[in-house]
Amino acid sequence: MPAGLIALALGGFGIGLTEFVIMGLLPEIAADFGVSEAAAGWFITGYALSVVVGALLVTAAVTRLLRKPVLIGLLVLFIAGNFLSAIADSYPAMLIGRIVAALCHGAFFGIGSVVAAGLVPAHKKAGAIAIMFTGLTAANVLGVPFGTFLGQNFGWRSTFWAITIIGVVALMGIALMVPRTTEGTATSSLRSELGAFTSGQVWLSIVVTILGFGGMFGAFTYIAFTLTEVSGFDPHAVPWLLVLFGAGLFVGNIAGGKAADKSIDKTLMVILAGLALVLVFFALTAAIPAATLFSLALMGGFGFATVPGLQMRVMHFAATAPTLASGANIGAFNLGNALGAWLGGVTITVAALLVMIAAAAAARRGGAAQSPSAPQAAPDVVREPEEAPVA
Repeated sequence: MPAGLIALALGGFGIGLTEFVIMGLLPEIAADFGVSEAAAGWFITGYALSVVVGALLVTAAVTRLLRKPVLIGLLVLFIAGNFLSAIADSYPAMLIGRIVAALCHGAFFGIGSVVAAGLVPAHKKAGAIAIMFTGLTAANVLGVPFGTFLGQNFGWRSTFWAITIIGVVALMGIALMVPRTTEGTATSSLRSELGAFTSGQVWLSIVVTILGFGGMFGAFTYIAFTLTEVSGFDPHAVPWLLVLFGAGLFVGNIAGGKAADKSIDKTLMVILAGLALVLVFFALTAAIPAATLFSLALMGGFGFATVPGLQMRVMHFAATAPTLASGANIGAFNLGNALGAWLGGVTITVAALLVMIAAAAAARRGGAAQSPSAPQAAPDVVREPEEAPVA
């Protein structure tokens, strides 16, 4: 495994921790600033909206720059945002810190996906993307419970200090272990990056991302209420029950990446069909505690198993200018999260499956050369001759 993938995964861990850990600390933060928990909820909503904006605007602004320096710059932004959060002495200051940290999120995962895919042979690209996203899944399994424990016992600011330190370590890792690459920089002007969106398959992939993640989060948004009021679990058990969901994310991400390296479209259709069935099962058996535990793990597994394949599919059809399309797809994941809070999980997931089937059929009609099932068609990395990877 290239060392650069570990550094990218560590950056993903820190970013995932920043996004999700605050959910367990809202009561403490709200009390400290003297605001309602509804008002404190903007630390979550504002972050999510800023991710979508940053995924597009920040990525567009850096398309002509070398990717390694951009990743380092994004982590500087991440560190600054969490530092501002840790020292915030007012509600507006905290919100600004959250927004600053969020602006790097979409661009980091979007550009990081391109870099990760470029560090490995063609037949392992989706798996490499999955390894980078392992940091995000690990943040849910390990980081969020530990970060919540840290904040509840030593003050919520201690959690953001810890995240700031993680950001510094990730920055050093990327500086030392990710090779400097120039793939696409000669042609990746903003105009050529925007040209990737003339592909109907890019748009179809983004729609599948929005609907697929919206389906999972349509069910997950109200999971605490379901676990306590329907399944009958004690409220204090909820954070630890969610570790099952996080474990599912971790396993599903890795398995989905390996499967997508063999056939992206077939993998996505099978996973989305499986997710729809899991959500139906969850809806029918939520009153049975044992069945609910089973559903939680499967929901996370099938839900996040789509991520490497969807990210690779967008990059494939964006051809030689994949950076902005990759960032836009990260924004689409977060848009799906928001959409899922308003619409039903099963309905959206079925819609995602139908769009994926239509997209795969259109790709087949376009000829084998367009099919993302052939990993060798993905763009390869061209390294700068004057700079070798740093061990």
